[in-house]
Amino acid sequence: MKDLLIITPPFTQLNTPYPATAYLKGFLNTKGISAFQMDLGIEVILKLFSKKTFQELFTIAFENDRIISENGQRIYALKEAYLQPLDEVILFLQGKNETFARQICMPSFLPRASRFDQIDDLEWAFGAMGMQDKAKHLATLYLEDLSDFIIECIDDNFGFSRYAERLGQSANSFDELYKQLQQEPTYIDTISLQILEAQLVETQPKLVCFSVPFPGNLYSAFRCAKHIKKQYPSIKIAMGGGFPNTELRSISDSRVFEFFDYITLDDGELPIELLASNVLNPSSANPDYSLLKRTFLIQDGEVAYNNRSGRNDYKQVDVGTPDYSDLLLKEYISVIEIANPMHSLWSDGRWLKLTMAHGCYWGKCTFCDISLDYIRLYEPVAAIILVDRMELLIQQTGETGFHFVDEAAPPALMKALSLEILKRKLTVTWWTNIRFEKNFTKDLCLLLKESGCIAVSGGLEVASDRLLKLIDKGVTITQVAQITRNFTNAGIMVHSYLMYGYPTQTIQETIDSLEMTRQLFEMGVMQSGFWHQFALTAHSPIGLNPSEYGITPTYQNISFANNDIDFVDSTGIDHSKFSFGLRKSLFNYMHGIGFELPLKDWFEFKIPKTQIKPDFISQCLLTEPDFNIKPSAKIIWLGTIPITTEITKTKRGNSWKLLQCTFHDKTETFTVSLDKNEGEWLLKMIPQLSPFQTKSLSLSALKTDFESQFENFELFWFSKPMQQLKEKGLLVL
Repeated sequence: MKDLLIITPPFTQLNTPYPATAYLKGFLNTKGISAFQMDLGIEVILKLFSKKTFQELFTIAFENDRIISENGQRIYALKEAYLQPLDEVILFLQGKNETFARQICMPSFLPRASRFDQIDDLEWAFGAMGMQDKAKHLATLYLEDLSDFIIECIDDNFGFSRYAERLGQSANSFDELYKQLQQEPTYIDTISLQILEAQLVETQPKLVCFSVPFPGNLYSAFRCAKHIKKQYPSIKIAMGGGFPNTELRSISDSRVFEFFDYITLDDGELPIELLASNVLNPSSANPDYSLLKRTFLIQDGEVAYNNRSGRNDYKQVDVGTPDYSDLLLKEYISVIEIANPMHSLWSDGRWLKLTMAHGCYWGKCTFCDISLDYIRLYEPVAAIILVDRMELLIQQTGETGFHFVDEAAPPALMKALSLEILKRKLTVTWWTNIRFEKNFTKDLCLLLKESGCIAVSGGLEVASDRLLKLIDKGVTITQVAQITRNFTNAGIMVHSYLMYGYPTQTIQETIDSLEMTRQLFEMGVMQSGFWHQFALTAHSPIGLNPSEYGITPTYQNISFANNDIDFVDSTGIDHSKFSFGLRKSLFNYMHGIGFELPLKDWFEFKIPKTQIKPDFISQCLLTEPDFNIKPSAKIIWLGTIPITTEITKTKRGNSWKLLQCTFHDKTETFTVSLDKNEGEWLLKMIPQLSPFQTKSLSLSALKTDFESQFENFELFWFSKPMQQLKEKGLLVL
């Protein structure tokens, strides 16, 4: 028996749990409130993609005469070939049956329908993939074939990571979703409700909380809530998460509360604590009685907003460590998409999700919902606390991969985090989202790599300095090129979010943006990307002041969801027509081909020639070394203690002593020779420059110590031997 049951409804990710419930359970632990969490999505997927269930699906599809398309007919004709390996394929994708990869890679083992049509085009990509990855990709295509069969013959709302997403997207009115909920449950609904029912019987909660991050989770949340209301009318039901935070801030349709008792906004810790307090102790003697935080509910038959509690939200240091217990961590399945390296990272492997900071430290981008508190209010978490949480999660789960899901991780905190990881000698793998800002120096990128960082994603958005200024991104194309170079040279993969159709964007700027992108990939400083068309949101600076950005919005009557807004751009350009060409070209660039093709070849209509010089990005990368010494900069040596040999050098009758230092790193051995006395001084200082030290030495402290014995620190610091060491792991941070 538990006080609360916290649920992520179907569907989000297949490979790893969405972190919201883990954060809430971790917080509730600190308050002594008992809670059970479940990712209903992965449980439904595992039930659905089993030999027993699919035998039923094939029968239902045939009996209902739903198998219409040639692709559906082929899958049905091969049903036995699809059924036989299904359970074993799922086990393989769970990492439990690795030897099965050899079978999967046999050309005639898995049946093939339309999803395998791309294999001929991508066969070359397998050359760079190991057998396990190749098998994961083939198994992914096999599951997608079966998914297509479900969509055609069983439930047209199905999607691996989205379910009935259309019903939740920009649903200004509740009418369509409400009508759908009056229909009988679908086959997939039935599976969801069976699993939910079993958990309700087991936990006997007094309050059920649905965390709804995306539109694709909304329908299932309502369907599950309807079941609970019917079967267990005494149980209270709440909804929070990313979707309500952005979409339901103007809700007024009382019918929503036939399903939910409460809808909360923004940070969930205090709202859920107050809900629990009121549900578990509904007495006027309770000091929190009827005092809620950012919560919609029904009062006197009308939708009301209760924000009566005077308590402040919790600081990030006080919310506790996310708790992944209850979740079926070993049951998630890894899938691989060849087309996009970052999307493959998203879908392959189990990543424990954390945040370095609440909100966004930049908080200026004009297309972003920066008016909302979950982005606007910035509060970082100390590196020591972050690494404490990482260590606790490693102990709890046995997993060492972390995805920091920040809007944009701050460089200073990333530096502190990396130093703390190195100091504790942890072996972890992590990645995050960033801004391509100037503080990501070559040395900082090397430090991030050393601590386990493998990838970053950042918003280039529009590769146009004019538009970047309008967006208030705070970066330039030159800066982006240099920063992506720094990450790439450090061995960290770079993904870029790319945007087209920004207000006042011209066709010329779209084509020039594509040319910039082409050059970034051709120069090898960017490895992954994704184009998306600009969408106007209600809570962004553009949405709040559209006339300032040259657009005319088309407003609808809002009684349910309110975020995406239709608009007319003053340019009158139909930006959607560029979608196919932009994505097709990017697909090729990500695979290292097509750079020589003129841009016009990617489009089926006439476009202007680019005005960007063909060597623009290469010129951006021709940067001079920075000789400005920052006294406060921390000096870190990532290498080993050298083996030293004293040698005598003679030239023109003059002799002097040198200290020859031989360093061994993970990949090579190299030698530098220094003046004997200066070399001995450096040898003495190297242990103090280790990242394992409690406190890092600053450049000014290093200079002071040097000049207590020698002259002209600058001459020494910029000497050829020291420049060589800087290339080998002597970092200025």
